[in-house]
This record gives sequence, structure tokens and C-alpha cells, in this order.
Amino acid sequence: MIDWWKASRREFVMLSAGAVFDLANSRMNAAEPQKEAPAGPRPLNADEALHQLLAGNHRFMIGRPLGPRRSPEEFRALAHGQFPEAVVVSCADSRVAPEILFDVGVGDIFVVRVAGNVIDGAGVTIKGSIEYAVAELNVPLILVLGHRGCGAVKAAIQHIHDRDSLPGAINGLVELIKPAVAKSKGMAGDPLENAIRRNVEIGVERLQGLEPILAPRVKAGKVKVVGGVYDLRTGDVMLTGIRRAQVEVKKALA
Repeated sequence: MIDWWKASRREFVMLSAGAVFDLANSRMNAAEPQKEAPAGPRPLNADEALHQLLAGNHRFMIGRPLGPRRSPEEFRALAHGQFPEAVVVSCADSRVAPEILFDVGVGDIFVVRVAGNVIDGAGVTIKGSIEYAVAELNVPLILVLGHRGCGAVKAAIQHIHDRDSLPGAINGLVELIKPAVAKSKGMAGDPLENAIRRNVEIGVERLQGLEPILAPRVKAGKVKVVGGVYDLRTGDVMLTGIRRAQVEVKKALA
């Protein structure tokens, strides 16, 4: 009985030591530099980048996403640098996930998210993030992305009507959206959808004229700023001013 216990104990110690050695060895191997080829920029102009976003959205919308560049190996390949093809300024709404709805992978898009996808008056954090992507990462395309049923825009409409205010910083955020509500007033169609679209257009206009980094590049044709509205029900992203480009992409994919 005693000999059996001693033998079992020796086996346990040996197995445990072996397991610790294997774990340490695996961690050392994981810490060694990986030999994947470093990722590099995929040179695209703004129109090509937009085409890729629309093509990815089409795949997502019809339920045939590719889910590209999402493996651990592809993450490691980007550890030393990023080369996004577009900036997407979207609402922080949990149902709006640009990487998913455009069917892109790690490193493909530079995402800036803020409730109501506000640009004008949003401060240096939003504008500075966008400028960084353009000035330092040479991104050729900026997409301001709103979405149908946006709660922030809905709140702006409601509180203009009620002539009241919201608590804390929420009120300041809603105030930034009220100009879009005012400028869309009287338009034919649904007031909320009109205000959502106008809010996107105001963001596009602001970025197109933003000095000193964006405006010169937009004027020179090096950077393009476009707007779109995402339909939560269908998954479709409709551009707000470049219908022809969108139609051409969808015809090619049909």
C-alpha cells in the first residue's frame, strides 16, 4: 500500500514537471519573432477604396461575407504597421459595426465612432483622429456613415419639439445635431430620415473644407470624402451623393 502511494507520487511529480517544461517551452516559442512577411500598403485611390467597401457591403447584405484577414497570422503580420484603405466615421450604435457590414479584415479600415457620427463641433479628438489617418497613414477615402433610426438624431428632433434639454454631456452632443434637424425641416419625406441624411451631409461638407490637412488634399483630388446611410433592416449602405458609383458596383456584382 505504501509502495503504491510512493510510486504514484513519483509519477505525479514527473508528469507535473513535464507539463511545466512543455508550458514554458511553448511560451518561449510563442515569444520568438514570427517569420511572416510584413504587411505592406495596398496602393489604392479613393474610387478603388470606395468600390471595395461597396463590394464588401454587398457581400454582407446578401449573406455571403468572406470574413477576410481575421486569422492570428494576419494579425501578427500587421504588428509593425497599419495600412488602412479608408476612414469610416460611424455612429457608436452597437448595431453599426463597420468591419462587419463592409466585410473587411484587420487593418483594412480606420474606424472613428461617435454617437450621431457628428463631425462639426465634435472637437479635436474626432477631427484629429481623421487627420492622423490622412496625414500619417495616407488614407485616400473618408466615409461619414449614418444609419436609419439613429437615436441621437431622434433625440435632437424630440428636444427641439419639447424645448427642453438632456442631462450632462448628452445635451451637448444632441446640440451638435440640431443644425441638421433645422436644415432638413420642410423637406418631403420622413423628418427623421431627412435629418439623418442631412447630418451625414453636414459632416462631409465640414471635412471637405477642414484646414489645414484635409481641404488641400480634397482640392487636389488626393482625398475623397463621401457620405452614406446604413439600413439596419437590410444591411445596405446607400451613398448620399454618388449614386452612379454605387449602381455600377452593384451591377458588376449582380
